Amino acid sequence: MINPFKKTFTAHEHNMFVFLAKIRLFSNLNYKQMSLFLPFMHERKYVQDEVVFFRGDPSHALYLLKKGEVSLTIDVNETFESLTKVQAGIALGESCLLRDANRLLNAFVSSESAEFYVIPQDNIFDIFDSNLKIKAKMLEALAEIYNDYNSNLFKAYKSSLGFFNLSQVYRG
Repeated sequence: MINPFKKTFTAHEHNMFVFLAKIRLFSNLNYKQMSLFLPFMHERKYVQDEVVFFRGDPSHALYLLKKGEVSLTIDVNETFESLTKVQAGIALGESCLLRDANRLLNAFVSSESAEFYVIPQDNIFDIFDSNLKIKAKMLEALAEIYNDYNSNLFKAYKSSLGFFNLSQVYRG
């Protein structure tokens, strides 16, 4: 039996859910939970070499890469060391899920152009405050992402034969 009171979604909303489901932070949310973010997803376009954010900037928004390529770098002395390039379907600035966090990396557009959905941190926190299940699922995904980063850091350390001081990572 079909429930006539069940919320139905438009084709555009369904496409947005498919996009969000591919992003790790949103992958454990159902459509109803994802729908709460849709009104706050603002489209933003960037051109090649435009900075999305700098390391040390306050984390006030989550950037969902819709189209294009973004380079992630870290500034070492006077130069930018390239860490990786990411493609569409990736979330950048996930530290915005934490209060008073700053950006850990620099992000700039390396393709001819890039398109993002940007979700302001204030809107994310409003959703978290009224939906603890969403908050728990997204923070669990964030913990898994950070665990993967730590795992990759340890692998890099082991393969570099200890040429950097790992104890610096754990200073309080």
